[in-house]
Amino acid sequence: MDLLKPLIALLAIVNPIGVVPFFIHFTQGFTPAQRRNTIRVASFTAFMVVSVSALAGLKIIQFFGISIASFQVGGGMLLLISSLQMLQAQPAETRKEDVAEGATRADAGASIAVVPLTIPLLTGPATISTMVIYAQQTSHWWELGVLVGYGVVIGAAAFLALSAAGRIARLLGQTGINIMTRLMGLILAALAVEIMADGLVQLFPVLAGTS
Repeated sequence: MDLLKPLIALLAIVNPIGVVPFFIHFTQGFTPAQRRNTIRVASFTAFMVVSVSALAGLKIIQFFGISIASFQVGGGMLLLISSLQMLQAQPAETRKEDVAEGATRADAGASIAVVPLTIPLLTGPATISTMVIYAQQTSHWWELGVLVGYGVVIGAAAFLALSAAGRIARLLGQTGINIMTRLMGLILAALAVEIMADGLVQLFPVLAGTS
C-alpha cells in the first residue's frame, strides 16, 4: 500500500482551513481561555476519530449495525440544522442568554468542539470511510501504526488552523463575521443536502433513477 496516499486524501478531506469560519461562528462570545480549550478538544477529537477509524472503524460500524450511508444522512441533517441558524448569523449550538457563567459555558465549548466542529465538519463520513478503506488494505501492524500517526498530523493541522482564527476574527470585525457567517451558512446548507443525498441514494438506489 502506498502510505502517502492516505495522508494526502485526509488533508484534502479534512481541510482544516475551511473550518475556520465555522469555528469563529461557534465560539462568538467565548473568552480566550474557553476558545483555547475548544481548540484543544477539537484537535484531540480529530486525532481520535482518525485513529479509531483506522484501528476499529469497520468493527464499530458493524457492531451498531449502521452503514456509512446512514452516517451520512444523520450527519447531513445535523449540518443542515446548523446552517439554518448560521443564515441568521446566530450561534448554532448555544445562545448567550441560555448559557450560564463558568463551568456551564466551558462545557458548551467542549460540546461544540466535538459536535459539530470536529464531527462532522472536520472529520465526517468521508474521513471515517477513507480510513476504513485504507486500513483494510494494510498487511502489517506497522502500516496501521502509520495510519494512526496520520491522526497526529491531522490533529496538529487542525490545532494550527483554529489557533489562527482569532487573528482572522479581529481582522474582519463583527460585521465581517456576520456576513461571512451567512455566506458560509449557505455553503454549509448546500453541503448538507449533498451529504444527505449521497447517503439516501446508497440507502435507496431507486432514487438514483432518471425519469
